Amino acid sequence: MHVGLNLVFLVPGETGGMETYARELVPRLAAVDGVRLTAFVAREAAGVDWGGVPARALPVSARNRVDWVRGEQRHLPGAADRAGCDVLHSLASTAPLHGRAARVTTIHDLNYKLVPGTHFGLRGLGMRVLVPAAARRSRRVIAISASTRDDLVEHLRLDTRRIDVVPQGVAAPAGTPTPEAALRARLGLGERRVLLSASAKRPHKNVARLLDALAGIPAERRPVLVVPGYPTPYEAQLRAHAEAAGVAADVVWPAWLPAADLDGLYAIATCAVFPSLYEGFGLPVLEAMARGVPVACSDRSSLPEVAGDAALLFDPEDVAAIRAAVERLLGDAELRAGLMARGRAQATRFSWERTAELTVASYRRALSEPA
Repeated sequence: MHVGLNLVFLVPGETGGMETYARELVPRLAAVDGVRLTAFVAREAAGVDWGGVPARALPVSARNRVDWVRGEQRHLPGAADRAGCDVLHSLASTAPLHGRAARVTTIHDLNYKLVPGTHFGLRGLGMRVLVPAAARRSRRVIAISASTRDDLVEHLRLDTRRIDVVPQGVAAPAGTPTPEAALRARLGLGERRVLLSASAKRPHKNVARLLDALAGIPAERRPVLVVPGYPTPYEAQLRAHAEAAGVAADVVWPAWLPAADLDGLYAIATCAVFPSLYEGFGLPVLEAMARGVPVACSDRSSLPEVAGDAALLFDPEDVAAIRAAVERLLGDAELRAGLMARGRAQATRFSWERTAELTVASYRRALSEPA
């Protein structure tokens, strides 16, 4: 089976969770017997190493939304046909609407519809058209959680029999984390306790309420909040919100970090908090758990499904509830120890190898169904 991978969306270091999904899944797919892969990318990702998987760069820029759509709709179908692909798997919620290959599309979430402020400008407009169209034209749709499957059925009226639930995985750190002293010095953390919230700077991540919760913790007990994630136009509003809340000096806003730095932050974090209003999956919850970091997270959408009984859950629209969860974790060593143990156990239920196996099963279903 020859599978084409639609990675035209990917700009290295700027695509967040969908980039993690692609980078982790592709080498695992390549290891499955009977599967041959070709990756189709935009100019920005032309030099990415996909673990030996050959890549073909299309003459488009993924940073330009119009160019991205042009590449996906005009160039990609022909490129996949010329390569002889049996299946074309689009990994980022949109897909070409024609072509000979059997189309499979991973839809991560319905952010554009359920939390519409999450996408900016042309991207938001495009998602409202392209995601439903991709869902209708694909033989199989992969949902990354049962919560996302239910959203697809309710809001896009998809037949549940066309949807395959394929959870994401989590991997143990592959390299050596950045040493604590170097990381503290570079990020200006001092000797304070670290509260980690790995999150893109987008409205639905609900960081503004987290800032308000942080402001409610007495200054002498307040940790430093670190929010690593790719920058967006919304970041300026968040920084202004932190200033107004009186916690600007208590927050660090690094851009998307290399794996060694992020692993170093997990290693020194007292706890992690994830207050998102809506998530298709919520990989940072599992990443923290796998690294032995106690977690508090929102009780919305897919997050209870992913966290199980291994996190403190809170109402993300209740600032007092967010603050109470954070303060419990900061102040209760026994609670932290229990969550660390349960978190590690919960993380073992999710592996990228299993994600790859279920993804290939979706490909086989697509090929067995009529066009």
